[in-house]
Amino acid sequence: MQPLDIQVVDQAISWCDGGQDFWLCTVLSTFGSSPRAPGSWLVAQANGDHCGSLSGGCVEEDFLERLQEGEFQGRINRIRYGAADGLDNPRVSLPCGGVLDVLIEHFPASASSREHFLALRAALNGQGHVVRRVCLKTGEASVEPDRETGQKVMEDEATATLKLRVGPVSRLLIAGLSPVASACASFAHSLGFEVIVCDPRQEEVCNFNVPGVTLRQELPSVWIAREGCHGATAVVALTHDPKIDDTALMEAVKTDAFYIGVMGSLRTSEKRRERLLRIGGLNEQQVERIRMPIGLNIGSKTPAEIALSVMADIVRVRQGLTKPEL
Repeated sequence: MQPLDIQVVDQAISWCDGGQDFWLCTVLSTFGSSPRAPGSWLVAQANGDHCGSLSGGCVEEDFLERLQEGEFQGRINRIRYGAADGLDNPRVSLPCGGVLDVLIEHFPASASSREHFLALRAALNGQGHVVRRVCLKTGEASVEPDRETGQKVMEDEATATLKLRVGPVSRLLIAGLSPVASACASFAHSLGFEVIVCDPRQEEVCNFNVPGVTLRQELPSVWIAREGCHGATAVVALTHDPKIDDTALMEAVKTDAFYIGVMGSLRTSEKRRERLLRIGGLNEQQVERIRMPIGLNIGSKTPAEIALSVMADIVRVRQGLTKPEL
């Protein structure tokens, strides 16, 4: 199973191929309690078929009901859920005073719509960041390369234009199978990561069973050298086998991966550091990119607890938080 954003875009492309119009909903802003972040998507047809999520429940139900009633006419609409002013939707109230601002765009089943979503698919797959520019007056939308960094959703009131950034989906590459690796794969999948597991050992591969995870029977280092790692990739080595762990680290530090870590005690980590410098041919700067021991220090002992510490640290780094900020 692919991450949700890719599922949404693939569904839009499929409907284009089938000659079916659809609506794309984008969360523009949130306030208070909201389970979905700005930039989240839902795509739907007039009959109620849909893919994606805006809130995890009540908002989707209300939107789909109103869509089937023919309420959203024209190329572009905008609706605010849970607001306390005249823009609110009295049929839905969000918990804890939350507010959800949603953009609704109608896309015809056309070649231009298909190209629009193919460009988004390429960005999600790590082929460069893009920005969607949407005119709030006409509904005209375009996809352009994005060479800046910053907020995912930006609105220019002077020009009535939205800029919606789209980049690679978060990916977790697990180098080698172990009980900790299996728990990490399950956690990461539930967090919306694209999860890829590489292990050359046939017996380990045959015993692995985590739904929604891509499994490759090959050395992780071979996969990394061939496929590369984009900037939204975390690489974790969790086997205690240097032939798998060390070689994966040696390739990972050559990529744009935002997180690279390996399991082991302080003593094991120091020996690995010396080994990577002396035998692996890495320099000090490359070795410093590797988090060893991996994860947050939460006193974890069991495989599930270790996996929790690993995923918590990956999410922390992805969110740009330092350890003192926790």
